[in-house]
Amino acid sequence: MNTVNRQPLLIYDGDCGFCIYWVNYWRRLTGDRVAYAPYQEVASQFPEIPLTAFQRAVQYVAPDGKIASGAEAALLVLSHASGKGFWLTLYRHLPGFAGFAELIYAFVASHRAAFYRPSLWLWGRDYEPPRFDLVSWLFLRAIGLIYLAAFVSFGVQALGLIGTHGILPLSDFTGAVRSQLGSESYWRFPMVFWLNQSDFAIQAACWTGAALSLLLTFDFIPRLSLFLLYPLYLSLFYAGQEFMGFQWDLLLLEAGFLALLLSMATKPGIWLLRWLLFRLMFLSGVVKLLSGDPTWTNLSALSYYFQTEPLPTPLAWYVHHLPRTVLTTATAATLAIELVLPFLIFFPRRLRFVAGFGILLLQVVILLTGNYAFFNLLTIALCLVLFDDAALRKVLPISMFRFVQHHVRDIEPRKILSYAVGACSLIILTVSLAQLRAEFGGGVPVAAAWLYEEIAPLRIVNTYGLFAVMTTTLPEIVVEGSDDGVHWREYGFKYKPGDVMRRPRWNFPHQPRLDWQMWFAALGTASENPWFPQFLQRLLENSPEVTALLRVNPFAPRPPRYVRALLYDYRYSTPQEKTATGAWWVRQPEGIYYPAIALGS
Repeated sequence: MNTVNRQPLLIYDGDCGFCIYWVNYWRRLTGDRVAYAPYQEVASQFPEIPLTAFQRAVQYVAPDGKIASGAEAALLVLSHASGKGFWLTLYRHLPGFAGFAELIYAFVASHRAAFYRPSLWLWGRDYEPPRFDLVSWLFLRAIGLIYLAAFVSFGVQALGLIGTHGILPLSDFTGAVRSQLGSESYWRFPMVFWLNQSDFAIQAACWTGAALSLLLTFDFIPRLSLFLLYPLYLSLFYAGQEFMGFQWDLLLLEAGFLALLLSMATKPGIWLLRWLLFRLMFLSGVVKLLSGDPTWTNLSALSYYFQTEPLPTPLAWYVHHLPRTVLTTATAATLAIELVLPFLIFFPRRLRFVAGFGILLLQVVILLTGNYAFFNLLTIALCLVLFDDAALRKVLPISMFRFVQHHVRDIEPRKILSYAVGACSLIILTVSLAQLRAEFGGGVPVAAAWLYEEIAPLRIVNTYGLFAVMTTTLPEIVVEGSDDGVHWREYGFKYKPGDVMRRPRWNFPHQPRLDWQMWFAALGTASENPWFPQFLQRLLENSPEVTALLRVNPFAPRPPRYVRALLYDYRYSTPQEKTATGAWWVRQPEGIYYPAIALGS
């Protein structure tokens, strides 16, 4: 028997390329806490271990002389790496895990030569334990910039949307909620505006959020900034009512909360953000198929999408006129990216990179052809967590890498923070898995349903899925005013289609929320959009806060006596029509959306 070692020793096959590859990885993972040696050099020191045992499996020799082999030996080595000890705990205490682990190990060990090449391809020739310090630092800076865009964008519109003289005054909303729910209001609608609903309070929330976003972007008190940004945006989410219920608002709330967890513990935060990206992309594909919409099943969806999306960019006109086969292929590619690539998020690093590049490509195309506020930028930021520091070092300029590396700080969470992150992670996983099960028609366990109901107001776990049913026409509401009820003049919106001669505009990452809401209103009726008569009321009053949301107010000196809303069907002009007339759009009247009204009527 060999004398007692000062440190554990892992003995491996020095003639096996697969073994050498993974031992080099383990050596970097464990540092000097474990010694490594090929059996060809040290077998004579351990006569109690047969030569065939060395050839069959790795051998772990503990400092007290105890010997383990196979999967147990590998997991003992991993137990000396930070955060990897849970595998050994599962091996020793979870029924059936040890037998399964040994079965897998035996299969891989007997086919080591076959697994060597895939290892090189999947993980890289010089694979090192992944680090995410650089990834985390960049992601938090990106979240800061996206928060900044969101707060500033809403801030410049807030008074027209929810101010005292806005379309949906915040004070009316809080009064109605309090009268219906009483003290329960404060939990069901958690927001700082319960303290004050004045225009000053609304502006203060927006610009305080913008200031905190800058602090986060410049890496100054980042954790405190994240801690305050989340409740501020949650407050605006509820205060904004119909104007703040978009999926990217929910996505920012969830990503912002996970960014806070990331600032406390890197690896759990990385995995939770990957899980968020998976749900976002996969559910976006699933809802398209589960909806039964024929445009997705027959691959014609993108033949309509670029013309009927809410706020197209100038490039959308050109893409819409691409050959039908190109748009059909693009539809199939969209479904593949959303339904297949998300699963690669949980595969080895190079397959994960494939998922990252595929999702990035889709988001860039959407960003270039549609104005979706900060949605695409946020999704692109989430793709950062699919990479590791080693991958980013290959694409970042040396000067930038050195600058970022200088500012990266290792995150070593205290125990209490580790427990908090662990508890939050467990809640998020439980609720999100229940949501996925429900999406496919499965029953939700009572405990998970109760938990979801309790945390739902916090919006830290949400469901996603855009364009489940593709709109094949583009109805647009045209608002007009008149002094005599005979001659009518048209109000002009800043970004939505109106004047047929006006080219579509770029506006991301800003979101003109009134323009967006007009698109949704046109898909229904005025009675289904109770905010719309309020909007007309403000036009009759010539409210400066509301008219500031418009591009053209034909009644700037004094308000009109009457306003009305007409419905038109819009389509892109053909290349021939555009050449002949210069018009980007062609429109046909469809009827009255809202009849003429006067102030007080």
